[in-house]
This record gives sequence, structure tokens and C-alpha cells, in this order.
Amino acid sequence: MDGMPFKFFKFRTMTVGNNDVSHRDFAKDFIKGQTKGLVDGGRRQRVFKMPTDPRVTSIGKFLRRTSLDELPQFINVLKGEMTLVGPRPPLAYELPHYQEWHKKRLTVKPGLTGLWQVSGRSTVPFDEMVRL
Repeated sequence: MDGMPFKFFKFRTMTVGNNDVSHRDFAKDFIKGQTKGLVDGGRRQRVFKMPTDPRVTSIGKFLRRTSLDELPQFINVLKGEMTLVGPRPPLAYELPHYQEWHKKRLTVKPGLTGLWQVSGRSTVPFDEMVRL
């Protein structure tokens, strides 16, 4: 809330010590609307995420597909750092790429789930995600 950083809990789904340059570049392009989306081979639809991220472990793929990696965030909800429903918290390296109107989403407490997740999740472009 109000752009204050906090540590949120998740189950580890990626290898330790991985290189995040590819995700940083993808996030920058996604926020700036410079990506037309990628085709997710499994679902054969356009998505605005990295459909095959080599950093994700095999168990991590299962945790992400079932959203079980988010379960530990109930601790953040109990601590009052998050709510059940609200905008997902951004990564710190995404913020420098935000336009001013994008920052409005930082004025409320972040949530475990929100309208974006139930309205299309990774099939929604960034500007639409912020509106939702």
C-alpha cells in the first residue's frame, strides 16, 4: 500500500541463483505495451507472460498451474500487509517503467486475488490489468 515494499510469502518455484534479466526485459516491454503477447503452445492462445520460463522447476510448474505457490500469502493477509482481494503487488524493478496513472494501483493494499485474475489473468495486457 502506498508503494511501501514488503516481503510476501510464496513457495519457491524457481531454481536458486537464476538470472532474471529475461524477465526484467519482458516486464519492461509488457508494461510499456511493446509486446503483442506470446503464444502459449499448450493452450494455443496469446498470453502476456513468459509461457516457458527455464528458471521454473518441475514442481514449480505444478505449484504455479494450481496457484498453490500463492498459499503462503495468507500469512501476509493475517499480518495485515495484504487483503484477500486487491491488485497483485508488483516487483520493485517494474515500478520505474510505470506511467503516472499506473501508480494509482499502489494506493490500495495489495491482494491475493483480484478482478484481473478472474478476468483472464495472463491473457490480459498490462493497461487493462491496471484498469481492472
